[in-house]
Amino acid sequence: MSTIQDIFIPDLGGDTDVDLIDIMVAVGETVEVEDGLITLETEKASMDVPTTHSGVIKEILVEVGSKVNSGDLIARIELQDDSSAEEVVSAPVAETSNSLESAQAELQASSNANAEISCQFVEEQTICSVIEEVYIPDLGGDKDVDLIDIMVHVGDTVEFDEGILTLETEKASMDVPAPFAGEILEIFVEVGAKVNSGDLIAKMTKTVVMENKLPTPAKVVAPVQTEAPKETKTKSTIQEAMAKTSVVETPENSKVLSKKSAKVYASPSVRKVAREFGVDLGFVKGSGKKNRIVKDDIKAYVKEQLNKPATAAGSGLGFNLPELKEIDFSKFGEIETVELGRIQKISGPSLHRNWVSIPHITQFDESDITELEKFRKVQNALADGFKLSPLVFVVKAVAKALAIHPKFNSSLSTDGDSIIMKKYFNVAIAVDTPNGLMVPVIKDVDKKGFKEIAIEMAEISKKAREGKLKSADMQGACFTISSLGGIGGTKFTPIINAPEVAILGLSKSEMKPKWNGESFDPALMLPLSLSYDHRVIDGADGARFTTTLSQLLSDIRLLSL
Repeated sequence: MSTIQDIFIPDLGGDTDVDLIDIMVAVGETVEVEDGLITLETEKASMDVPTTHSGVIKEILVEVGSKVNSGDLIARIELQDDSSAEEVVSAPVAETSNSLESAQAELQASSNANAEISCQFVEEQTICSVIEEVYIPDLGGDKDVDLIDIMVHVGDTVEFDEGILTLETEKASMDVPAPFAGEILEIFVEVGAKVNSGDLIAKMTKTVVMENKLPTPAKVVAPVQTEAPKETKTKSTIQEAMAKTSVVETPENSKVLSKKSAKVYASPSVRKVAREFGVDLGFVKGSGKKNRIVKDDIKAYVKEQLNKPATAAGSGLGFNLPELKEIDFSKFGEIETVELGRIQKISGPSLHRNWVSIPHITQFDESDITELEKFRKVQNALADGFKLSPLVFVVKAVAKALAIHPKFNSSLSTDGDSIIMKKYFNVAIAVDTPNGLMVPVIKDVDKKGFKEIAIEMAEISKKAREGKLKSADMQGACFTISSLGGIGGTKFTPIINAPEVAILGLSKSEMKPKWNGESFDPALMLPLSLSYDHRVIDGADGARFTTTLSQLLSDIRLLSL
């Protein structure tokens, strides 16, 4: 004869109206002792409420989002009959809850004030996940210290005393070590920033295992049957078959299930990470005991999803791009695999996003820079401590053209309903370096003369090639110039550097015959390639901009008007 058992919320200590954030079972499911039923979350921690009996869930009397208190009825369960090989009697609820609170209080006392702690009882141990903030240590009298290197990334696991970042003062450089072993969850600083004692660096999580913090459930072993009834064997076989077919199998190394799993095993800290990333744990393949999901499974799941072909959400296309087939190039001849550079890995996804999501139009034109080149050579012969390159004049002319055509000095709002008009003129210059393409910015070009621009351009180009640019040196651009004139070529289609709406490409200047009305004269012509965002700029505006720029470069006296 079956017995129906009520399951209640355990003693929550002084907490009332606690949030119920997850229900881990469904009516009709078979559960074992200690299987999680629901997840509760207080201001300080989250915890799973386990079942105290083995059986079949007959009724669930709570719902996600509700507020619960100690003693509230959670569910009704139909107990397994007495023929089960082993019956587990749960520890007293109040004692379990008090032990959890004791463990959390002990860890809170040894952690910083902002630490987030969640504990649960697993196999005679209290396992707690502690998220702590890491700060810049005492720097003595030094202030606004340069942060020159970050040696870890989000998701990295570090050991105690392992370097996290490097600081540099006027006298020396020093590594800031990890205060404990654990995983990097968030990083709140960036290379080039100025930091001081006590500034927040990162958030780290560590796992603390505490023996015998919770009472071990007593086990009452029933007499062992010499032979199980045939009906039991049949039922077991059917259950095994159902279990094997309940989830559609995916490739062995995949963490993505093609069909949602009905039962999910995961700790509160893992569930919290899943919520932060918007991951449905039902589709994550667990690698722990009883297919329990750990944090590494979520990371692998997210990584696998990101590496899938771009969809409408990621690429702006309304369909999936066909997946590239893996080709073994070695069967055609000798090969060598070379890893992409660090900057290429960073800039590659942004370039791909910009090219796919922005409707590019490229306008081609030429400018007669014959007189400009004569003036430049004369001034360089007189210059002391600086050198005027053709690019200096282009930078100044671009700032003037942006003032005449303000749409080019704007950015499209994130909702696509408006444009942000900028009243400042900052021009970025693409610089070819041994480590990859860098794009430093010259600020307030409209307020600087040719000499100032030439000196600043030389300085930032040197810093770029030496890898000493700070993040602030590459922010705030209104417009970008990419010059290939020193290498060659006649024209090209540069990719817009979002959130800017246009970019100018310069190719190698060339002597060409130019008609003066009566005859052809030799003229030094500079090819211009202007790519612009067609959502903001019309074709006629694009042609007007290149025409204006061509006129300004042909007669630099116009720059003073």
